[in-house]
Amino acid sequence: MSLIVLGTVAIDNIKTTTGWKRDLLGGSASHFCMSASLFSKVHLVSVVGDDFPKKHLNFLKKKGVDLTSLLEEEGKSFCWEGEYKKSDLNNAITISTELGVLLNYVPQVSVVHESLPYVFLANFDPDLQYQFLQRMTKPKLVGMDTMNLWLTIKRNSVLKLVKKVDLFIANDAEAKMLTKENNLIKAAKQIRKMGPKWVVIKKGEHGVYFHSDKFHFSFPAFPVENVLDPTGAGDTFAGGIMGYLVKHQKFDEKTFRNALTYATTLSSFNVEGFGMSKTAPLNLTKVNQRRKALIKFIAP
Repeated sequence: MSLIVLGTVAIDNIKTTTGWKRDLLGGSASHFCMSASLFSKVHLVSVVGDDFPKKHLNFLKKKGVDLTSLLEEEGKSFCWEGEYKKSDLNNAITISTELGVLLNYVPQVSVVHESLPYVFLANFDPDLQYQFLQRMTKPKLVGMDTMNLWLTIKRNSVLKLVKKVDLFIANDAEAKMLTKENNLIKAAKQIRKMGPKWVVIKKGEHGVYFHSDKFHFSFPAFPVENVLDPTGAGDTFAGGIMGYLVKHQKFDEKTFRNALTYATTLSSFNVEGFGMSKTAPLNLTKVNQRRKALIKFIAP
């Protein structure tokens, strides 16, 4: 089986305590594909400008990502420049954002992809996420991610979309912001009442909490000592969950536990290098080695 993802494809310029890295392949959909493609075929829906590096597009193709619904428009590509301070590697400081071709983008989906049953709405403008979802004719499982920006400037659009999805993924701050509830368990229950069957709340270095009507659980993150660049870790996490669920097509507790241990493992690789330097070369053999260590860390 395969899945389709809507999100951003970007050029990232990132500064950390070790220096600058420029012209990196970034964007929510790109990072999502790095992990999801380990489990299933991924069709990417997005837009780039005519200045977008061909090497990045060729790289995605070599990873097996279908770019049929990726538009190449005249103009500048979406470009984000950010910095991480040593004192707070969990939060990026945005230096500049060039929206470029995103400003007038309307999601376009190839006719052959409109009936795909597995859909993920990676971090993006919620109005565009909604428009895209309306184009899908036979969705069986819909997942979504969002961020604090959209909860601030387009809260009603996010609330409208949440009602339409099955799987909702957010970090702890976003879950609290969405529900105006400080307790994460109460926040998860409230989000469940909004529509999603399954709620995943990421807690960064403190792990993850999963909630549904039938079962819920929590476990810690994989212990990473040297965090270099957290950009895209959440998107990598989401890709791991969706990719695994699509591959196995089961939605019981065991399957979700497995999906989240894979997602946690994959995101731990992401933060250890700039951009996709650590996730791009991964295969399941290497991922499984670290996942075994994570499971032993959780329950020795």
